[in-house]
Amino acid sequence: MILLENMLGLSIGTVKFPTRISYQSCTLIDNIFINIYNHDFSVHPLINGLSDHDGQIITSSNIANSVPRHTYTITREINSHTIMNFTLLLSYENWEDDKDVNILFNNFLNTYLRIFYASFPDIKTKNVYKPKPWLTTGIRISCANKRKLYLTYRKSNNSIHKEYYKSYCQTLSKVIMLAKKLYYNNLIMKSNNKPKTTWNIVRTRILLII
Repeated sequence: MILLENMLGLSIGTVKFPTRISYQSCTLIDNIFINIYNHDFSVHPLINGLSDHDGQIITSSNIANSVPRHTYTITREINSHTIMNFTLLLSYENWEDDKDVNILFNNFLNTYLRIFYASFPDIKTKNVYKPKPWLTTGIRISCANKRKLYLTYRKSNNSIHKEYYKSYCQTLSKVIMLAKKLYYNNLIMKSNNKPKTTWNIVRTRILLII
């Protein structure tokens, strides 16, 4: 079947194991499709403990060589100096008038964008993973235990396992909330500018929610 799909140039499904497992059934309803052939790859499930759907991870040493190891964010250098240069270059332009509104608009837009891109160059910044500062070793261990309890719970029809798992999740959620609260309170208490630190925390939390 895979050979036929390769000859036809079609994508092939790589997941060959159940991705949704419950006490009563096991089904394969989540898949990863690829159209890159003649590559060795492996696929294994990722048990997240959040739902009855497991994640899937595909790895390939051949493909990984062509994929950047780091991700980058593209921004523009906008500061007082580049803004001043932008306005200066705009002032040098001779904005010729034209009777045709479409030609007038296109000329204006082309000139404006050319100066904009020249004045505010792209800046490539490497994204560095920053671990959550409130994430303690104890919480990590508890999250790992939660996933183990989830496996026991979803494979069993025992109500005791279900209630214990739910109780464990509630307790873990409270511990995480308390760890965050202690961390942010400590930041505010040690800050020399408490209002600014508080607003920075609020702004960060809003961005995470969005």
